[in-house]
Amino acid sequence: MAWRRQRRSRSTRAELQFSVSRVDRYLREGNYCRRLSASTPVLLAGILEYLTSNILMLAAEEAFIRGKKRITPEHLCWVIQNNRQLSQLFKENTKSLDDLLFPLVCPERNTVR
Repeated sequence: MAWRRQRRSRSTRAELQFSVSRVDRYLREGNYCRRLSASTPVLLAGILEYLTSNILMLAAEEAFIRGKKRITPEHLCWVIQNNRQLSQLFKENTKSLDDLLFPLVCPERNTVR
């Protein structure tokens, strides 16, 4: 009997939680360039995973400081706004982030008095 090696995904080989195949598909469908290196989606998935884990870690610390056990969108907003590097990274999308999250977080701010 010939034993076959079990197939391993690119995410598993790179030891990532984010799907490398999904990032690859989005890059190809987005027509960002004519040719795409095989390592590009792996690198981008790693960067996205790193950023996400850092933002969630900071939001968890913020929630702990405020005596909460769950991370809310409000904690994420505080982290992004109070961290100089993250606010600079999301500078272009700050307005859209406020428009999306603050109506959910603080509905009383949007009511007309």
